[in-house]
Amino acid sequence: MELDKQIRLGHLLLNDRKCTKCGEIKNLVDSFYRTRKYKGPVSSSFSYECKECTIRRVSSKMTTKVVDKWEYPDW
Repeated sequence: MELDKQIRLGHLLLNDRKCTKCGEIKNLVDSFYRTRKYKGPVSSSFSYECKECTIRRVSSKMTTKVVDKWEYPDW
């Protein structure tokens, strides 16, 4: 029994993950943020939402503060 034929390098490395927001399959290391700091790259240490969807979500939630003209208080 040859282990080289049964185990490919792709099984050992973290390759792809499907984004929960957009549904696209992307490279795990390049397209997903790391959420936990473990000793090795474990697939559970990456988020389930890709970087593009995260940026889109965060920027849509940001509110622009409307600053009125500031005046001294009327004492």
